[in-house]
Amino acid sequence: MSFSTLGLHADVLSVLDKLGYHTPTPIQLAAIPDVLAGHDVMAGAQTGTGKTAAFALPLIQRHLERQDTEKVIRVLVLTPTRELAQQVHKSFVTYSQGAGLNAVVAYGGASINPQIEALNAGCDVLVATPGRLLELAMKQLIDLSTVQTLVLDEADRMLDMGFIIDIERILKRLPDTRQTLFFSATFNDEVFALSKTILTQPKLIEVSGRNATATQVEQRIYEVDNKRKAALIAYLIGSKNWQQVLIFTRTKQAVDELAKELGKDGIKAAAVHGDKSQGARDRGLEEFKTGQVRALVATDVAARGLDIEQLQYVINYELPYNAEDYIHRIGRTGRAGQTGLAISLVSAKEKYLLADIEKLAGEHFVPQWLEGFEPNLMAQEDTSPKRKPSKKSLRAKALGQGGGKAKSAKPRRR
Repeated sequence: MSFSTLGLHADVLSVLDKLGYHTPTPIQLAAIPDVLAGHDVMAGAQTGTGKTAAFALPLIQRHLERQDTEKVIRVLVLTPTRELAQQVHKSFVTYSQGAGLNAVVAYGGASINPQIEALNAGCDVLVATPGRLLELAMKQLIDLSTVQTLVLDEADRMLDMGFIIDIERILKRLPDTRQTLFFSATFNDEVFALSKTILTQPKLIEVSGRNATATQVEQRIYEVDNKRKAALIAYLIGSKNWQQVLIFTRTKQAVDELAKELGKDGIKAAAVHGDKSQGARDRGLEEFKTGQVRALVATDVAARGLDIEQLQYVINYELPYNAEDYIHRIGRTGRAGQTGLAISLVSAKEKYLLADIEKLAGEHFVPQWLEGFEPNLMAQEDTSPKRKPSKKSLRAKALGQGGGKAKSAKPRRR
């Protein structure tokens, strides 16, 4: 099956041919006809399977077929993080070469003035994070009444980060009659609840088991004491001469501490998290992509939107509090049909998190011991706290949203 069988415009097919894209992925094969037909769509597929092209290509096609050449915002794509917004915007620019389509990206943590200038120059597709979009809307710098298609990319992550209030405010500014598309690697109960309120007779597309992990990624679990984790990571990177490793932690503090510890062991690492300026985050990612640093240490804020070609290694320094985040983390490797290795370091206190991941993914993992880093079974480690905090409070604390209680009414701005 080729892209030409999907009814795409000759100009779009020409661009795809130049990019070396000849065969659509399963999610593209299933979603493109429904998006072209104007249906609302709720689509789920593993990370790295081409979800962005699955909605971008048919929306570019619609632009090419449009007789009205007026530059107004007809497509609005909402993403949870700046990195994902940049990635989606880049995809629209790449796929729409020669189509006369103006795509603009807007996100917080960066100067608003260049974004306003780009919007004033004419915008057909706006890719934005919820906080910055509302800022532009409330200052009456954009008109959302012309939006014909709304795309929620990684909707579960937006809800997880507390953006539900922002999303509701944005929806009030959009036309009631529109096409709405949900694309994500995982669907949770909150996403389904939201979909029932804003989707109209949607086409449900799932090209693999719900919340399934990428089949081309080898998943390896090492049981190790917390205090030995940094040393184990340094040993793995150094002894195996890995040159590009993405490492995930739960907290911003852990990101900085681990990057510092790796540096002491002679492994140059960049740190990326929500408290870093956009410039610092961009520099860290660029240094990682170009091989100036061997390790990129990040929080889950960076789990969505990091698109690094041929990334082979992902390490979970700590397991996430939300099992769905595990799927997105390991999905940074094994992309576009490549193979990858995802290693998770699990302490005794984290075994309940591993059980949650197994339940979600429908898999059973057997933890291994690595010689020289065996866990100390004699250590007095409390593996069953008397009162285990809720996942929401743990994740809120990890993301810096306050103390032990999640502040669900206060959305995080991106």
